[in-house]
Amino acid sequence: MNIRIAHKRLIYAVTIGTALTSGVITPAISKQDAVAARRIDPAALRKVGQVDPRFLAYNVESVEVTGGNFWAPYPKPGEAPPKAMEGPHGTGFATGAYRYRKPIDLIGNKRLRMLTKELGPSYMRVSGSWANSVYFQDDDQPAREPPAGYKAVMTRAQWAGVVDFGRAVDAKILTSFATSPGARPNGVWNAEQARRLFAYTRSLGGRIDAVELTNEPNASQIQYKAEDYARDMDTLNRLVKEVSPETKVVGPGSTGEAGFKLFDKPPEAMSTARLLAGAPKPHFDAFSWHFYGSVSERCKSLGGLGGRNQEVTTSQADALTEKWLGAADQGQNFYKGVRDRFAPGAPIWISETAQAACGGDRWAATFIDTFRFIDQLGRFARNDVSIVFHNTLAASDYSLIEEDTWLPRPNYWAAVLWRRLVGDVVLDAGSGQGDLRVYSQCMRGTPGGVTLIALNLNQTNSAAIDLPMGGSRYGLTADALTAKSVKLNGRELRLSGDTLPTLGGTAFRKGSVKLMPASVTFLTVPTANNSACK
Repeated sequence: MNIRIAHKRLIYAVTIGTALTSGVITPAISKQDAVAARRIDPAALRKVGQVDPRFLAYNVESVEVTGGNFWAPYPKPGEAPPKAMEGPHGTGFATGAYRYRKPIDLIGNKRLRMLTKELGPSYMRVSGSWANSVYFQDDDQPAREPPAGYKAVMTRAQWAGVVDFGRAVDAKILTSFATSPGARPNGVWNAEQARRLFAYTRSLGGRIDAVELTNEPNASQIQYKAEDYARDMDTLNRLVKEVSPETKVVGPGSTGEAGFKLFDKPPEAMSTARLLAGAPKPHFDAFSWHFYGSVSERCKSLGGLGGRNQEVTTSQADALTEKWLGAADQGQNFYKGVRDRFAPGAPIWISETAQAACGGDRWAATFIDTFRFIDQLGRFARNDVSIVFHNTLAASDYSLIEEDTWLPRPNYWAAVLWRRLVGDVVLDAGSGQGDLRVYSQCMRGTPGGVTLIALNLNQTNSAAIDLPMGGSRYGLTADALTAKSVKLNGRELRLSGDTLPTLGGTAFRKGSVKLMPASVTFLTVPTANNSACK
């Protein structure tokens, strides 16, 4: 239905649609209410970086592989919270923070395999706090009680599932090793468990493509001294050179710095610079760190995580603000400086990131987090990050896939579009302008082609990009910001059994391309003829 609106003696034909607010449907915006179109020439965008071909990666937590307690999903209406129990991070968290999970079925879960394969080629990180105390039981017997100094056991069959899954979905494997008292008798790391895992992986015809010594050594209960960390890293590097020289050594995997007080420890105790100051100087083929812009409400009761430092949590009202989104640059700029000092020239891997630490907030599984997810990928790609590991693939509220139904969440659909449409060469689309943020990379699989990734953060006003050539639009919207389903060009995305729907774009002509309020839009321009993309 068309409505004629007179404004300054001009008449506009406007089609009534819907605009998004936090759960409210309102009339669409007329042309005079939209911001001025931002002009971008895809052919002229210059190259400013390049990411790894497996840039968009994910975590399968070790606790999922072995079975154990991990961040419990928030209770549904009328559902009682889980009982208090110990988890990988101790007992000092909110009642109901953890839920027991059976070992994930990486072999027989056909839907999980189908969904994950759409994200390949990729990396899969099997690690997390649980991995710091997991014993590899190198025989074909059922799991026994863990030896003294360990908290869990991973069997051969469980690791074989990891290797087979990675092969099936085209994911290289990054893992870490136990550094609990059982693995560090007399405070010195024993590499025998790592040696056995390498050997068994090789016997399966598989490969461990990258390793970290341990998860978050600057924040772990070990309280590593610099000289001890240097010695243990030297042991790891020697082992890799001996048994698997093609494997990358990654680290340190630090977290909680760059102005983020996520732990109740003094800054010096958390310092990565302090950790890496020992001799021999730790060697890394890739420099890794973990980014969380806040912690979820599950961690509020842990001393400095919430009780006295409420600023480390966030609210849904912040989700579309530069204050929230820009924290990714703040963290990366800090750790890039540490990389330059201790591992100059090494690629940077963010080996964990998500909406919020401790399983994510209550809106992490909804459409509103897609803005953070895609904005983060765009920012990190532009700011010297080679690979980003989303935490997690299928566990707790921040996962890409819901762990009980194995159905895609909004971020999953955005991840698939990124994987299909966005290439490895990073282009300069300029800085953000108000509520319109635009990133650009070469178009995947189309020499000379360019993909623009546009986020309109305004919940009521449309935005526009003026392009000198046409292409295809892939616009993600939802009926509400907190919706758990998402629409592609107005059509809700859902599985048909275990089959993905067609994720096709709609054609647009040269000129002003409208971006709906509160939308994430991929614009592909295959005829851009950009010299950096050939």
